[in-house]
Amino acid sequence: MKISRSALTLSALALATAVGLSACKKIEDGQAPAADAAADGAAPAVQVEGLKTNREQVGYAIGLDLGNSIKPIHEEVDLDAMLDGIRDVLDDKDPKLSNEQVMQVMQGLSARMQERQAAEAKARAEQAEKFFAENGAKEGVQTTESGLQYQVLTAGSGQSPKPSDRVRVHYEGKLLDGTVFDSSIERGEPVEFALSEIIPGWQEALQLMQPGAKYRVWIPSRLAYGEQGTPGGPIPPNSALDFQVELLDVLPAGGE
Repeated sequence: MKISRSALTLSALALATAVGLSACKKIEDGQAPAADAAADGAAPAVQVEGLKTNREQVGYAIGLDLGNSIKPIHEEVDLDAMLDGIRDVLDDKDPKLSNEQVMQVMQGLSARMQERQAAEAKARAEQAEKFFAENGAKEGVQTTESGLQYQVLTAGSGQSPKPSDRVRVHYEGKLLDGTVFDSSIERGEPVEFALSEIIPGWQEALQLMQPGAKYRVWIPSRLAYGEQGTPGGPIPPNSALDFQVELLDVLPAGGE
């Protein structure tokens, strides 16, 4: 994970740009910049208990954005020190860290995060190996040559999809710890896609099924998103996946 200063200052930059553009437009129109808009009795943008003024609402909104930005590294952040840094900038005080020292601090953070992520990925791989060994021994669970495991919940009938076909399915996907990362069932909307568009584990599982079938499918990481996971997304590196899949229809290529 590469941490950059720009990622941690996105809110401030966006706000500065918006304010700057607004001020420029008012000057062009022959008006003074509305620097004191929050103090002139202007009504707040929304009515929220505990955030009665524009200044409070803007501050809280920026706090939410900044909080989301630092959430992945929150264990590394001292909030009091962070607020000191913000105050020093706003008060035009000399910073306690030089630019070179800031770079050293952020490089150290990046190295620690990479070490932590590598350790977590290794632990997930070991957990998955143990899981598949135990799960494969359970009654009704079948293991294919690739290492994919599945259990038939409801048998279907008819022709199984071919690699060139499209399918319409309902599904729910979980990590091994039970965290749901995607669910068409929850959305109430089936999904249609070509087999060629999906991860290898799904391609293999669907070609075992017939329309109307419901399977429980466990997909090893190497047949899913592998060592990368979904960067910035819900699936960490080396994650095995647990799906419940219902094959609704098999469609010819092109969906005709």
